[in-house]
Amino acid sequence: MQEQRVTRVALIGFGYWGPNLARNFHQLLGAQLEYVVDRDPAARQRAERLYGCKTADSLDDVLAEDRVDAVVIATPARTHYALTKRALEAGKHVLVEKPLTMDVAEAEEVVALADRCRRTLMVGHVFEYNPAVAYIKAAIARGDLGDLYYLYSKRVNLGRVQSDVNVLWSIAPHDISITLFLLGQMPESVRCQGTSCLNDSVEDVIFLTMYFPHNVLCHVHASWLDPSKTREMTVVGSKKMIVYDDVSTEGKVRVYDKGAFRKGDVTYGDFQYKLHSGDILIPRLDMREPLQLECAHFIECIQSGTRPLTDGENGLRVLRVLAAGEKSLQRSGEQIFL
Repeated sequence: MQEQRVTRVALIGFGYWGPNLARNFHQLLGAQLEYVVDRDPAARQRAERLYGCKTADSLDDVLAEDRVDAVVIATPARTHYALTKRALEAGKHVLVEKPLTMDVAEAEEVVALADRCRRTLMVGHVFEYNPAVAYIKAAIARGDLGDLYYLYSKRVNLGRVQSDVNVLWSIAPHDISITLFLLGQMPESVRCQGTSCLNDSVEDVIFLTMYFPHNVLCHVHASWLDPSKTREMTVVGSKKMIVYDDVSTEGKVRVYDKGAFRKGDVTYGDFQYKLHSGDILIPRLDMREPLQLECAHFIECIQSGTRPLTDGENGLRVLRVLAAGEKSLQRSGEQIFL
């Protein structure tokens, strides 16, 4: 029987999101959690106790270790560029949490570096691995919704207030990546407005609007100052409409057989419209943990040499929207063309 290939992984950052990544790589066939790197001694002790892995307080130890094949980066966003670049230069495959970097030119640099080094570069846009999102993309691709009119999303909660990045860079990347994934194209322009409630240096709430070809609109509301946790996206078409509620325990996707479209004939100069309203479908989905699917995909891409779904180019596209949104935010909602 052929021996199972093992990809040895070093996780950088065992703070907020790192423990979730560590758990998945520890449990994943074909992967071995070799190292956890964190400056906090208590975090290192916790990782050793849970997974029996080696720990270090510096990336230097990991990059010099031949046994480490891949580096997973779950550190603050402003450190992503330097850490990703160092790992690629050391010949390691890299999975970096969103956003890829905080600067488009830096992202272009690491994407090109990964190609030159022939190493896998993957960005942690985890919702693109969500079975509910995959279902919606397939429905759009089949034409189930008819002509696509608009999308809007609300990703809000009370908590995890940050001071180093604003809510656009912290929370909105999820909905930007989902939208680009569903539509399969980039917006032509964006507008973004927001306000700073707690700290003058970062915005706590933003409203981002993306304008796509064929008059398709997407609006994103993101905040960490809201009374309840909401993660919801609505997709409206001429034939059907879909509501995706990520926190729902009873059917994350609801398909509404409702729609409206303009009839071809014109009577006395007025357009005629047809409305219809039918059943609501709650499809049965195999809701495996999206992060588990993401981690497994990373290992599979390393071992097979295939390009990840959320590769560096994917991360760069999301970053271009974020950068345009930030520019618009600083210019009081000015429309920025990509």
